[in-house]
Amino acid sequence: MPKQTLLVHDSLFTIHSLDPDTSIPSSVLNSPLFFLGKTEDELSIVVPESVEVDSVDSDENWRALELLGPLHLSMVGIMAELGHVLAAVKVAIFVVSTFDTDFFLVKDNKLNDAVKALKKAGYTVNGIQ
Repeated sequence: MPKQTLLVHDSLFTIHSLDPDTSIPSSVLNSPLFFLGKTEDELSIVVPESVEVDSVDSDENWRALELLGPLHLSMVGIMAELGHVLAAVKVAIFVVSTFDTDFFLVKDNKLNDAVKALKKAGYTVNGIQ
């Protein structure tokens, strides 16, 4: 299978943790890009850093690498391959998915290491100099 293309988004992102019973803020729902995850224990929200969220905890300065799709849900091993490449260079990831694609978030201070490793592994990475 040929290697995929990733697009680095310009925005910095923040990952928020909230009480599971918290209502989703309208600022999140009005954001051009956001991700939600909910369990019995927490509500997680990923948004551009410009979106204000009153959260219990948060982790800032993430950059998003979008795996350009659409990807078919039957495709196997894409996340594992990318994760392996990034783990080999000690880049932690936070992954969120949509129906069509995956987003790999990496810390901003590790973005250059991630891009270099991905290119070396044969991936195309757009949106970064």
